[in-house]
Amino acid sequence: MKKIYILILAVIVAGSTFSAQAQGFKMPQASSAQTLVQEFGLGKITLNYSRPNTKGRKIFGALEPYGKVWRTGANNATVITFTDDVTIEGNKVPAGEYAFFSIPDANEWTIILNKTTKQWGAYEYKQADDFLRFKVKAAKTAAPVETFTMQFANVLPTTAELQLMWERTAINLHLATDIDSRVMAGIETAMKGEKKPYFAAVQYYYENGKDLNKALEWITEAEKTAPKAPYYKLWKARIQLKMGNKAAAIATAEEGARLAREEKNDEYIRLNEGVIKQAKG
Repeated sequence: MKKIYILILAVIVAGSTFSAQAQGFKMPQASSAQTLVQEFGLGKITLNYSRPNTKGRKIFGALEPYGKVWRTGANNATVITFTDDVTIEGNKVPAGEYAFFSIPDANEWTIILNKTTKQWGAYEYKQADDFLRFKVKAAKTAAPVETFTMQFANVLPTTAELQLMWERTAINLHLATDIDSRVMAGIETAMKGEKKPYFAAVQYYYENGKDLNKALEWITEAEKTAPKAPYYKLWKARIQLKMGNKAAAIATAEEGARLAREEKNDEYIRLNEGVIKQAKG
């Protein structure tokens, strides 16, 4: 009976679309579709979902009952794709494509990654096809959210948040990815080659608490290729300051600010002067 209902629904939707196209005009979707692509770590996360509106209705605990599987959106099941392995709330998730379902409740939601991605809503959802289930706390939004929203926030090289918001409810999922061993191996291999990625390696070492002596050595080599580049002076000064050598950091940053003034580069004047201020403070 459920399959017959889904088939009838699909025919109605398809018929409505065909009728509009036959008349030579388009109709807006009641729940607009959105695709998000977020670079994360060494890969990407793609999220495809549809966005229903409240339209004055009570949503959670009414239109979307508590304790029932929800498609986490409208129309087709929401689908999330990872090109690289990640963890979500500490749960390991291999690269792949997953249907994203949820079970809302007043104070806690169950988040579900399901292996069957091509399905309409949650009508044919099967728990047996779940890859992962876990629970997260629900929170209140500061203001009502009319249109169901999923978004990535606080995106850093190895951590990010996936946020869900609708009506007065917010869910925050913490994502992480382990890329350090691969990046370090890549740097080691590249440094054996003819074109050494000094600057990129320096930035990674500085930002991720690696060997600052090595980073200083590399930025010094990078300087030789462009001795009047204020950005090389900036990063050298940052490294010297992080190593505790304030006098050297000030001298390097002053040189960087001077070169930036010669180029009339306001950004690097400001950034180098920022290092000077920090070192003197």
